[in-house]
Amino acid sequence: MTSSVTEQGGTTSARRFIIGDIHGCWRTLRALLDKAGLNEADEVISIGDMVDGGGNSAGVLRYFRHTPHVRAIMGNHERKHVWSYRGQVAAGDAQVETRAQIGEADYPAALAWMAALPNYLDLPEALLVHGFYLPGVPLTGQPPMVLTGTLEGEALVRERCAWPWYEHYDGEKPLIVGHRDYTGQQQVLNFRDRVFGLDSRCVYGGNLSGLLLPEFRVVQVRSCE
Repeated sequence: MTSSVTEQGGTTSARRFIIGDIHGCWRTLRALLDKAGLNEADEVISIGDMVDGGGNSAGVLRYFRHTPHVRAIMGNHERKHVWSYRGQVAAGDAQVETRAQIGEADYPAALAWMAALPNYLDLPEALLVHGFYLPGVPLTGQPPMVLTGTLEGEALVRERCAWPWYEHYDGEKPLIVGHRDYTGQQQVLNFRDRVFGLDSRCVYGGNLSGLLLPEFRVVQVRSCE
């Protein structure tokens, strides 16, 4: 079953700030939040891949686990932590490093939190997934490996859909994703105001990008790791 959250919202003055792949870049995340100029009523949502690669995945996880009005969806890196801990896949170097950053005492609790993350969020303004979306398949029928962007999920999308897949997105709402820099220029993808890609390669010295809803305004900072 696909883990999910669907919301029906009325009018509200609060905004939502959707953040692309952070990958443990805690200092850059703080810089982005400062630049966004959020207030206490605004909500922050990670599009997934909060961990692995940067120097402070523990700090990023603490923020998303314990801060009010803050939440996240599952990315392929969170999924790999969960699956490797269960012995279903082998942990990579990035997972080993992040586990060491978090510490053995807190790692089981962090794993439990990651395991409970939804594979998508269906917001009033947009649909959020980390990885991909198969055209012609209802949201509730999307395979979790596709939504979270695993290698197997990408292979399935390439098998069923011409590339780039986002040109064939057929959902009713705008779709916001992470996982990959589709522009190749460390910038936010905007495909016809229908699909927005927020991964701008912060962990590789690029940018960390966010999208403010409901105005769909890009906020971006250069990596300061």
